[in-house]
Parts: sequence; C-alpha cells; structure tokens
Amino acid sequence: MMLVLDASALVGWVMPDERGINLPELAALHADIVAPWLLWAELRNILIVNERRGRIPPGTAEQIIDAVEALGIVLDIEPAGAVVLDLARRHRLTIYDALYLELALRQGATLASLDDALLAAAKAEAVPVAN
Repeated sequence: MMLVLDASALVGWVMPDERGINLPELAALHADIVAPWLLWAELRNILIVNERRGRIPPGTAEQIIDAVEALGIVLDIEPAGAVVLDLARRHRLTIYDALYLELALRQGATLASLDDALLAAAKAEAVPVAN
C-alpha cells in the first residue's frame, strides 16, 4: 500500500524536540511514499525558519534534506483541482492540507499526519491514517 506523508509528520520525525511518528517503520510497511509537490517547499521553509530562530544549527537543514531525500518520496504534481477545492470547503481545510487528502483519496493510500483537522477530514473520507 502507498503512504501519503504530510509536512507535520515529516517534521515530527526530523526535529529532535517534536513528537512524531516512526517514519522508518511506516516506510517499511508501505511500497511507496508520496506527497504533493508542496512538501518540497514546506520542508525547506520549516527548516530555514527553524535555523533562523536558532532551533537548529546552520548546516543541519542540508543534512535533514539529505535524510528525507533518501526516503525516496515521490512528489505528485497533478492534483485534481476541483476535488482539492471541494475537500477544502467541506472539511474547512487549507488548500495545502486538502492537497494531501486529495492525493490519499486518489491513490487509495494511507495518510500520515500530525494535523488534527487533516486527520479528522481523512477519517470522514474513510482514508486510512497512520498512527
């Protein structure tokens, strides 16, 4: 089965002071890990903001990016736009979160997230969620 990984789950794994999921264990249980193209920018933005705040030392962002890229996450670039809007409206999600949910629905995938609103929407849409 495929796993859709959102930025909150990814950051929960890579940041030492965050609660997170056991990503290596989840990866071992799923044939592929996918995410919307947005994850590329979200990860880098989170890392640079945390570097500026002194939460991670300079140079750590590149190491984290290398570790994440080693996971082989496939970035999806073709969301179903009308579905994304519909999900955002019905579940009061940001478009960013609706992208992850739409991808999980389209691929019949499990969703890994630490975002309560996104997890609630996934459950309402009968999308399996990773704990």
